[in-house]
Amino acid sequence: MRRVLGLVTSLLAIGLVPAVPASAAPAPNQIFPTDLPLPAGFQPEGIAIGAWPTAYLGSRADGRIFQIDLRTGMGHVLSDGPGTPSLGIKVDTAHGRLFVAGGTGGNARVIDMRTGAVLASYQFRTQDTFVNDVVLTSQAVWFTDSAQAVLYKLPLGLHGELPAPNQVVHLPLSGDLQVVPGATNLNGIVTTPDGSALLAGQSNTGKLFRIDPATGVATEVDLAGESLPNNDGQLREGTLLYVVQNRSNQVAKLQLTRDGSKARVLERRTDSGFDIPATVAEFGTRFYLTNARFTTPPTPTTPYNAVAIDRF
Repeated sequence: MRRVLGLVTSLLAIGLVPAVPASAAPAPNQIFPTDLPLPAGFQPEGIAIGAWPTAYLGSRADGRIFQIDLRTGMGHVLSDGPGTPSLGIKVDTAHGRLFVAGGTGGNARVIDMRTGAVLASYQFRTQDTFVNDVVLTSQAVWFTDSAQAVLYKLPLGLHGELPAPNQVVHLPLSGDLQVVPGATNLNGIVTTPDGSALLAGQSNTGKLFRIDPATGVATEVDLAGESLPNNDGQLREGTLLYVVQNRSNQVAKLQLTRDGSKARVLERRTDSGFDIPATVAEFGTRFYLTNARFTTPPTPTTPYNAVAIDRF
């Protein structure tokens, strides 16, 4: 067994082991830590985990990307920040890269997940912007802007090639969505179970919207009388949708219809380790969440962490 593990480790180092879905990866055992310390003053927001037990977290303070080994809780800075935030983050395991939402920088970065090098940068807007979260599909990468009624689209080539800057699509949103100036509007984003549309939450209203990626028409999702106040990061598994409600210190679990037009809240879960969680990622039998600590005045020495809870 030791020889097999050694071989896998060697192959991983040179990138020859094929990626496997996180759901097929080994489950974290009891020695995996549940408290993952981050650098003082880091101010975490986004978290992403690929096929292997490695998490990537973005700093809203300066945009650094921090990499953590989930097996040990040890980590290091993978990529220096540009001085503006790194918010939502997603792993593109097949191509070895990270897509990062740039917050008030109005941009997105694509980072090599092995070296931390910036592969590409896209400037969406230069003012009145808050590029907040991101979702990957087989054909495109979509970003929300919490200050504008728009989605930004990076169309991908047949083999995942990145677009040129002039190929970026700005998709104006219409329909039921009403953007409130000065508030955090569209935030977390996922695809619908059938892949026909996008689902994005509006933090300031507690609403969820189904967005047609072809037209930009946003239709409010029927939540059966429920609301999702302070909704932030989202994670979808089949027809189950998990929504982090940051200042509510909880995660909501919803049952979606296949087209995403309706959803029903099944339960809400909190944890003693939560301190304003912002986003969520999964690995094995656990969910991993960043503690953004929005109600704690940030200083260069303020402690931050991410926490793990059992899936539910």
